[in-house]
Amino acid sequence: MTSSSALSRRADREPSGRLFRLVGWLGGGLLRLTTRQDWRPGGGLPRTGGVIVVVNHVSNFDPVALGHFLIGSGRWPRYLAKRELWDVPVLGWLLRELEQIPVARNTQRASDALTAARQALERGRCVVVYPEGTITDDPEGWPMTGRPGAAILACETGCPVVPIGQWGAQEVMGYRHPTFPRLVPRKVMRMAVGVPFPAMTPEPEPSPERVRALTIAYMDAVAALVGSLRGRTPPADRYDPRVGKRVPRPKQPSEVDTVGPDEGNPDA
Repeated sequence: MTSSSALSRRADREPSGRLFRLVGWLGGGLLRLTTRQDWRPGGGLPRTGGVIVVVNHVSNFDPVALGHFLIGSGRWPRYLAKRELWDVPVLGWLLRELEQIPVARNTQRASDALTAARQALERGRCVVVYPEGTITDDPEGWPMTGRPGAAILACETGCPVVPIGQWGAQEVMGYRHPTFPRLVPRKVMRMAVGVPFPAMTPEPEPSPERVRALTIAYMDAVAALVGSLRGRTPPADRYDPRVGKRVPRPKQPSEVDTVGPDEGNPDA
């Protein structure tokens, strides 16, 4: 286990604006006072350059806990988040100033988010994608089936993908329904970083099979990390929100053999 202060001292923090630093300082201080941290850096985040973080989504509070971890690790996160948040007073202004990326879900402009994310990656940013697309509906809080956005970004940009599993934020706020934060007694925010999926040669038009293989591999990695944090084995089936129940885990296309993490190069 690595504490937030110890990880922050080691971080090679990327340049940022004053507002980012202020939010990181205030938010980090508040979270250290109100929560405890169990951070397991594992394979680690690349210190520089564009990187895609894929992570499970368990609570409306978990972006805060994850942001604390990423900033402590030296990276300033750019989240893909639902467009409606930009209409919230103060929060919307803050999201714009911090260069977060709105997703107009279920509209013809949904693809604009991937364009903005791709531009952020080209500028060397850390882009956070929740492949599930929403807070998990799994009855036990496990990661659900994934959507293809992260895999498309990885193929088009060639950037490495870092899987992260998190657990604990749902104890502060319940799964899908926003609640007043439950901060007493202090809850433990658990983060585990997996071995990065290495950078690839960019593909402007990746095949559907390759995107599907990558998406399955990312969700497998995230689910395994969540299992390590919970001390449990993830279920063999995975919840599919389109049908409202767990379904058999999809079989991997043959391409999966070429897209898994590079176990021999943890710094890839």
